[in-house]
Amino acid sequence: MISVENIEKSFGERRILDGLSLDFAEGEVTAIVGSSGAGKSTLLRCIDFLERPDAGRVTIGDLTVDAASASRQEILQLRRRTAMVFQHFALFSRKTALQNVAEGLRVVRGRDRVEADREAREQLDRVGLSEHLDKYPAQLSGGQQQRVGIARALAMRPEVLLLDEPTSALDPELVGEVLATIRGIAEAGQTMVIVSHEMDFVRQVSNRVVFLDQGRVLDDASPEVFFGPDVQSRTRAFLREYHAARGRPEYQI
Repeated sequence: MISVENIEKSFGERRILDGLSLDFAEGEVTAIVGSSGAGKSTLLRCIDFLERPDAGRVTIGDLTVDAASASRQEILQLRRRTAMVFQHFALFSRKTALQNVAEGLRVVRGRDRVEADREAREQLDRVGLSEHLDKYPAQLSGGQQQRVGIARALAMRPEVLLLDEPTSALDPELVGEVLATIRGIAEAGQTMVIVSHEMDFVRQVSNRVVFLDQGRVLDDASPEVFFGPDVQSRTRAFLREYHAARGRPEYQI
C-alpha cells in the first residue's frame, strides 16, 4: 500500500496542495488529472520528496516518512522504493540507451557492470528496444527515448512507478508506442501513478482516475464512472473544456 496523508505544499503565498490524502493499492494504475496548476505534478514529486512537502506523511509499504522530521536517510530509503519517468526523458545525451539504463543500477544499487548491463538489456527488451542498445538519445525518436526512460525506471524494481506527463512531449504519432508499453507494464501488475492531460490515454490505461482542483481531490472514480454521465458538474466542465480545446465541442456526457 502507498499512501499520502494530509500533504501540504506551497510556493510562496500560493497553496498548491491543501491537506491532500490518497491511498494507492498495489497493482493499481491511478491517473491524476486536472487543470494546469491543480497540483498534479507537485503531488507526484512530493511522493518521493523531489519536492519536500511542507507537512504530511508518505507511506510506502512499511516505511513512513513525515515531512516535518524526515532525515536524509529516510528520504533516500523512500526514493529507493519509487522511480520517476519524466516528461522530457532526462536521459544522459552522451550515454547509449544501455548505459542510461545501467547507470542507476551501478551508482544507486551498487551492481557491477556485468550485472547492471544484463538487467539493462532485459528491461530494454521489455519495452521493445533490444535493437537499439548502442544508440545515443539523439539517434532515437521521442517515443523511443521515453521508452528508454521507462526501462531505466523499471530497472530499479520500484514498488511504485511515477510517470509525469509521459506522452505530452511526443508527436501524436509516437504516443501509441508509449501507451502500448505502459499498458503492458500495467498488465504485469506494476503499481503506477500517472499524471496526464491526455484523457484518451487516461481512459485506456488507468483503472482509477483522481481529479484534482485547487490542490484538493474533487473526484475519485473508475474510468467508467469518471467518463460517464453521473460525474459531478465540475468534472463535467473540465472534460468539456478538454474536448473543446481539441476541436471536439460536440462532446457530451
